[in-house]
Amino acid sequence: MPPSPATARVAGLALGVVADAVFADPARWHPVTGFGRLTSGLERRWYRDAVGSGAVLVGAALAGPIVGGLVVERAVRRWPVARVAVTAAATWIALGGTSLAREGTAMADLLERGDVHGARARLPHLCARDPRGLEPPALARATVESLAENTSDAVVAPLFWGAVAGVPGLLGYRAVNTLDAMIGYRSPRYLRFGRVAARLDDAVNLVPARLTGALTVLAAPLVGGSARRSWRALRLEGGRHPSPNAGRPEAAAAGALGVRLGGANVYAGHVEHRPVLGEGGRAPEVADVRRAVRLGRMVGAGGAVLAMGVALAGPALGRRMSRPARL
Repeated sequence: MPPSPATARVAGLALGVVADAVFADPARWHPVTGFGRLTSGLERRWYRDAVGSGAVLVGAALAGPIVGGLVVERAVRRWPVARVAVTAAATWIALGGTSLAREGTAMADLLERGDVHGARARLPHLCARDPRGLEPPALARATVESLAENTSDAVVAPLFWGAVAGVPGLLGYRAVNTLDAMIGYRSPRYLRFGRVAARLDDAVNLVPARLTGALTVLAAPLVGGSARRSWRALRLEGGRHPSPNAGRPEAAAAGALGVRLGGANVYAGHVEHRPVLGEGGRAPEVADVRRAVRLGRMVGAGGAVLAMGVALAGPALGRRMSRPARL
């Protein structure tokens, strides 16, 4: 008996997670890089300081991944092995957990060696803040914050959308997240042009960010932290961040690691003051970077298990909800 579509989706997600663990993101020829180049070309042609122009770019850029994902998934619907392979490939493309952990480990290595110059040069691989003048404690804080937020964006969120919507969900999510990273800034150039991309990214991460926060609470004891403290930080401080989503995983991670996150960040010469997350915690230290890497791996593993459960339960839940109510 051939596997059901739900089983094929679960198998594809699992194989994609394994592929990310083994191969990570390729240094060259990554499909997301090609997507970024195409989008940059469209931006050069269509840029106007207007919300409508940005909306047109977003629609055109998303059409390819989403429609392509629908077409491919439909084309292989009668061949379970092909469906598994397509889902696995899309999962590998969408995930970035192993590359994220490697960047965090590289930062830990540099900071432990006292190579502050090297750590400053490496930080832009993780986040957009200006690393000039940052000392080891600030570099450690930036790394911990980036690892927490990106565990949601690069691991939990794509797996969630893969479980809910299959290949179109995986590719569509990664495209939305990439667009936000390219044009979703509150800078003079992108304040209006990138507004739709930023709001769309907020929308698709609404559920995954909160799932990441909850998974972080559960994983806290695995890195020597307190689930109770993590839950308290998530519940009381997760909404303080100016982003509707980033504060959830960051607050939960701050509580799990027993550190204090937030403060002044510099982006392209502009200073932004972020609220404190993890009140009562200590300032992050170099050793906390490795703990944050381990925490991210544990949360990612939990996200994979959760996604597979959602993929299996989804069809049964849909059938149950579609049944007419008995009077």
